[in-house]
Amino acid sequence: MYSGGVPGSLDLAITNLTSVSVLVFALGFIAARFKSDIRIPEPVYQIISVYLLFGIGLKGGVSLSNSTGTGIVAPLIVTIALGTLIPFLAFFALRFVKRLNEVDRGAISAHYGSTSLVTFTAALVFLENAKISYEGFATTLLTVMEVPGIIVGIFLATRHLSREVSWAESLKEIVLGKTVILLVGGLLIGALSGEAGYERVTPFFVDLLPGILALFLMHLGFLAGAQAHAVREVGIGLGVFAILFPIFAGTLGVFAGSIAGLSVGGATVLGILCASASYIAAPAAVQIAVPEANPSLSITASLAITFPFNLIVGIPLLKAVAMAVIG
Repeated sequence: MYSGGVPGSLDLAITNLTSVSVLVFALGFIAARFKSDIRIPEPVYQIISVYLLFGIGLKGGVSLSNSTGTGIVAPLIVTIALGTLIPFLAFFALRFVKRLNEVDRGAISAHYGSTSLVTFTAALVFLENAKISYEGFATTLLTVMEVPGIIVGIFLATRHLSREVSWAESLKEIVLGKTVILLVGGLLIGALSGEAGYERVTPFFVDLLPGILALFLMHLGFLAGAQAHAVREVGIGLGVFAILFPIFAGTLGVFAGSIAGLSVGGATVLGILCASASYIAAPAAVQIAVPEANPSLSITASLAITFPFNLIVGIPLLKAVAMAVIG
């Protein structure tokens, strides 16, 4: 699989750049810049969101049922630690973006402390196409990292506000929101039903996944193209952060994954989780807890810059880092 050297890396980069995932995202982005509305209708968008969330959870649950109990402990501890640390690191790094106030820095940190399901899904597809295996509890790591980053980011954004923050309502939005419920529900159902039950729904949740994901990426490409102008509000600094910070956080995740005993594929997945930024769960939770924050800044950084960067560069880059670290 891994040929090593510059030619192998160049071939890998060309293959990823010409993949359906990248090309349909680019189509959506270009269409938005030319004012051509190719968005997926909202009801269809919601259906696809449910499909991806539950399908990934279901697959992870089946894999989890085949995993040993002891092998997951160290990766879980490392994932919780990373999910708590990364928003602090993001908040500190955002100090160099001069036009951002503390509330917006905290809100953006919440997005970067949480995770992106679609980036995670694209990484799994990438690894499967490259025939690189990964641990069955990868979806569990996604679910675990979803929550602490948002909580820490909200804390950082609200610590100097004069009003009292409704933590009960914020936590309810995070824990009982669609993202966590569908992922956890899918994990439990997959673990209980096992391989026998999963085989019956494989044609729907496995065979159709690449095509449905492509439509979803086209829609996200359009949204990213429509939001791209918002970076000008705070200057180029936010764009630099949205590219450099994921590289740093992702590399940190790969090294932490290697220490936790993960395989090349597992360390790559953990690196991608650390490098990704939420644009589904985090915006809803932040909007409730910190309405003073400017949502366009967080969405533009996470969706219009970091997401396509990870899709095109981040995933193969972190896989290469994992290959170099773990071998």
